[in-house]
Formats: sequence, structure tokens, C-alpha cells
Amino acid sequence: MAKLIKKSPAPLYLAAAVWILWAIFAPMYAWWHFVLAAVCSVAAWLLGRKLFPDRVLIVADEEPPAEEPKTEDPLRLERERAISELRRLNDNIEDEKISAQIAHMEEVTGKIFDLVDRDRDKLPQIRRFLNYYLPTTLKLLNAYDRMDQAGVEGANIDGTMGKIEAMLDQICTAFDKQLDALFANEALDISTDITVLEQMLAREGLGGTQLGQVE
Repeated sequence: MAKLIKKSPAPLYLAAAVWILWAIFAPMYAWWHFVLAAVCSVAAWLLGRKLFPDRVLIVADEEPPAEEPKTEDPLRLERERAISELRRLNDNIEDEKISAQIAHMEEVTGKIFDLVDRDRDKLPQIRRFLNYYLPTTLKLLNAYDRMDQAGVEGANIDGTMGKIEAMLDQICTAFDKQLDALFANEALDISTDITVLEQMLAREGLGGTQLGQVE
């Protein structure tokens, strides 16, 4: 709470009224007339201060504006969800080969998300990865985990688990290719820079083994 002092203008009005009335009804041709008028004016001002004291107003403090809730980045949320799910599945599935494949997918997936997070212009390149490849892979691994935890053998369970195991190598390769594709533009730029540099060095007579020769 804050205090606000509101001064009354009445004392000033009374002091001014004294001068006006003096000028109308009293003489003002000697110096002591002005002194006497000033004394009366001050007295009127002091009287006005007593009759019309300053008012103290209590003003409530303004509340600071509420902070807008921060909006979570969907890409980063999806990254955390996918990485967390892959780690959970890796902990549940005991098969060493499949565990190694899941660990590889987790590493590559993290790199894909990190690259796109640094350069959002690459986001359209991973739309299919985000919307189909990654969620379908997680769906297959979850199915494998459930069947593995069932602890029984059967044509349906064994056949389905075998198909998923056979598919994981292709999935790992697909993840690797998706990561590699994100470097396509950089690779093209670097290749162009190398070509231009080679041409400039050749024109200047600095190409080939001449760079290592001592004059």
C-alpha cells in the first residue's frame, strides 16, 4: 500500500483573496501598506492550512502483470518423448543385439533432433521421419517388448517377434540415411568451395605439388 498526499488549494486562494480585497478597500501607496498586506496574506494562508489540511490517500499497489505461460517447443518435447521411450524399451528388452540396435537408434535420433533444433529450416526434411518412421518404430518395439514379457511361445508371438527382429537392421539403416541427408546442403556447399578453391589455385600456379615446394 502506498500513501499519496493531496494538498488543498484553499490556503493559496485565501492568501490571494487578501491581496485582492486589500487592493480594493485599503490604501497601497506606502511601503508599509505592502508589508501589512503581506503579513495578512501569510496569516490567511496559515489559517487556510488549519481549516483545510492536506489529505492522505491510501493507494493500493499495482500488481505486476502476470507472466504469460511459456509455450513448450513441440520439437523439443517430441525429442524428449522419443529418447525417453527408446531408453525405456532398451532397459526392458534383454536381447543384446536388439539392445545395441535400440541404443544406436537413440543416438542417431538425438543427433537428428539436435541438428534440426539448431537449423529449423531443415524441419521439412524430417517430416516423414517424425510422422511415420519414428512412431512406427516405437510401435514395433513396444509390441516386441509386450510379447517378450509374455514369457510364452507360440506361432503368432514367435513369428511376429522374428519379423520385428529382421526389420530392425533396415530401420537402423533408414535412421542413418535420414541423418546423412541432413548434411546434403553442407556437403554441396563444401564441394563447391573446394572446386572454386582448386580453380583459383590452378590459375595462380599454386595447385598440385607446387604448394609443398620450397623456392
